[in-house]
Amino acid sequence: MRITASAVLLALAALAADNSARLNQHRVSNSRSPAQEPGAEKELIPSLVEGLKSPRDWHNKRRPELLKLWGEILGKPRTTRWFGDIRKARILEKQETGTYTRIRLDLPIEKDFYQKHLLLLPPGPGPFPAVICWTSSSPDFVAPEQWWGRWLAEHGYVVLTSWSFIRHYRDGSSYRANTAGEKLQERFGNWLPMGKMVHDAQREAAYLRSLKQVDGKRIGFIGFSLGAKAAVYVAAFAPEFKATVALDPHIAVNGGTNWYAPWYLDWMGRDGRVLKLLNPDPNRPGFEHDHHELMALTAPRAFLLIGGSQSEDRGGDSDDLQSLGYYNRAREVYRLLGVLDRIQFVSTNDGHQPNGPNIDLAWQAFFGRWLK
Repeated sequence: MRITASAVLLALAALAADNSARLNQHRVSNSRSPAQEPGAEKELIPSLVEGLKSPRDWHNKRRPELLKLWGEILGKPRTTRWFGDIRKARILEKQETGTYTRIRLDLPIEKDFYQKHLLLLPPGPGPFPAVICWTSSSPDFVAPEQWWGRWLAEHGYVVLTSWSFIRHYRDGSSYRANTAGEKLQERFGNWLPMGKMVHDAQREAAYLRSLKQVDGKRIGFIGFSLGAKAAVYVAAFAPEFKATVALDPHIAVNGGTNWYAPWYLDWMGRDGRVLKLLNPDPNRPGFEHDHHELMALTAPRAFLLIGGSQSEDRGGDSDDLQSLGYYNRAREVYRLLGVLDRIQFVSTNDGHQPNGPNIDLAWQAFFGRWLK
């Protein structure tokens, strides 16, 4: 009997279905968070469909409100003069592996900043679906070739591996000591690093669309840890991507990880503007605005959240069972729009890793369904 991608996803998502009543916020387990919010886990995550009667209400009222809010949070570049022709790639090395072509190249993300990438091309003329793969905060930009890229290329996908600019930006700056954030603000003004990551992914998608081997209507994105954090924002704000996988981003904006950091959302920078927007009622435990809103903004496009822990409250980087509350609230929007099958949360015990038996089944089936 042939097992379909849909059957695999449904089986892996069974735990999420059994926990559809979970709607509480995540306990703040990061001792370094600038907003400890004791008691947040006792508060309900605000509904995004309350008062809405139809998809039209979502598109005409609630969705524009959320886009406006998150647009204020992320900011925008004060100039576009540094963005040139992304097609002017520097090809550094080309290698035939036997099953796909491996090309090392640099892309002009900015006119004076060429970022390292690895392009994997399956044999044949295409056009093929394509997936952009971002690494985490430690390995090199080529690591996603081993994690996901080899499998994808050998199954008929074009692959572009890379990393967030905060790993290696202009003049060798990085997220360490926030030098990348300082370089970003120096050139572009009030533009958060998360906003820049979305823009960079869009530039990479534009490069892929310029290749004759790529079907520009079937582009996906996958990221792990740091790359997964980028994936949450890419999914919401980059409609170029038809399907997105966020692998252990720790979806709660104020849970066990460090979304507050200056190289992500910079809560305390710029006079605490971002924290005030996320948490407009400081007398109520927990934030009014959280990443369930971004998952909802992704609709009707496909989104997969993969968690590495099935504990009740693991803390740290992994999405545990408490992440189901945010997923369930976003799921309500997908249900309203009639596309409930396009959002999935797969809970595993594979740990905070880019691969594992259940992790691999999930992303392979997901891309097989929505891109292939």
